[in-house]
Amino acid sequence: MTTITTTGTTTGTRPTTWEELQIGAAAAPFTDTPLTRTDFVRYQGASGDMNPIHHDEQFARAAGFPTVFAVGMLQAGVLATYATDWLGAANVRRFKVQFREQAWPDDILTYAGTVVGRREEGDRRLVDVELTATRQTGGIHLKGVATFVVP
Repeated sequence: MTTITTTGTTTGTRPTTWEELQIGAAAAPFTDTPLTRTDFVRYQGASGDMNPIHHDEQFARAAGFPTVFAVGMLQAGVLATYATDWLGAANVRRFKVQFREQAWPDDILTYAGTVVGRREEGDRRLVDVELTATRQTGGIHLKGVATFVVP
């Protein structure tokens, strides 16, 4: 097992060896700090996605939303980092994410991962993990799946 210290509110031990990565094995959840409009704008500037629905209150309301909402790829990046901190960036073989529910300013997201499959293909050992980013309301903001090779 590897002990990981995160910048959020949870530190934990994560199973990392083939023997430990049984179906149902889970990484310690990571609860991030509340989302802010500043987070949205910073990500937009870095990514070049300046859609005003993510930073302009009047524009968002005119489009039928109660306020601006998160740029989903920002949280997808956090989810990917969570997974690779657990099982290693060099070991990722597949990563997919679905946007399920919007996240709003002040939402607090908790990232979690669980092994849902494991197999051997030739000389490679692979694990499939299900990943989620869940809002404090219990709603699923993101759902992802990833495959990692286990050295």
